[in-house]
Amino acid sequence: MPSGKRSKPFDAAQYLGSDEEIAEYLNEALLTADIDVITRAIGVAAKARGMTEVARQTGLSRESLYKALSGDVHPQFETIALVLQALGLQLRVEPATKIKSRLGYRFLTVLEDFGLSAPTLESL
Repeated sequence: MPSGKRSKPFDAAQYLGSDEEIAEYLNEALLTADIDVITRAIGVAAKARGMTEVARQTGLSRESLYKALSGDVHPQFETIALVLQALGLQLRVEPATKIKSRLGYRFLTVLEDFGLSAPTLESL
């Protein structure tokens, strides 16, 4: 029987405390190659740091930041660059083979977490 209590919506910003956590969160979003996911993730990171402070550092209003980083619109690259700079982050480009290798490593790590191992060529 329901208790009548409402749960609070999940807010990822509450779990992003360090620069490293924010960077990893944004890198995972970038791997999706989905502009809506990426802009929403940048918005979550900005919220984790404090939207008022990010607005002050970028010279943009809080309202325009919330709108630009909602995932509902595609912000200008300049806006993204300003927000990342305010967060103390930078974009970096690397060959896709390195990205695939990193994804492979993560996949293997997840398998190990479940006590599994990746198939070998001999087992296929």
